[in-house]
Amino acid sequence: MKKIILSLTILATASNLVSAKLKIPFGERQVLNKVYDLPNTADFKLDNGNYVDLATLHTEFNIAYILPLYITQEPILVAYDKQSETYFNIPENELKNILAAQKINETDIIGLPFYTRYGCKIMVLLFVALLIWGSIPGEKRKITPKQV
Repeated sequence: MKKIILSLTILATASNLVSAKLKIPFGERQVLNKVYDLPNTADFKLDNGNYVDLATLHTEFNIAYILPLYITQEPILVAYDKQSETYFNIPENELKNILAAQKINETDIIGLPFYTRYGCKIMVLLFVALLIWGSIPGEKRKITPKQV
């Protein structure tokens, strides 16, 4: 019995030390996703020699960078320089000209993936459903005595 109590004490102490050093990040963050590779021409060349592509920028509230709970700002199209990892806002008229020249429909490339929009919500709902299902008491089994 003493070994079990000692083991549980050591386990609790170790888990507290690990959790104090390992913090799970959560909160709002901006997400930048490249959605269209523009041709490497002089029209899309920057002063530093890099070329821009089209990307979507949205803000989401997430847990540990992999579980997006909800979108706080809908995606917008921006110019994205992958080498320097920077983005630039594009004026509306220039964006329309770029999309028309590349024969791109804005609604086709600006949508968010299913997991980003609904994935974690479904996981949280399933978790809550499992908690509720587990807390509902089942039928009590009737025990009938047997003589031996």
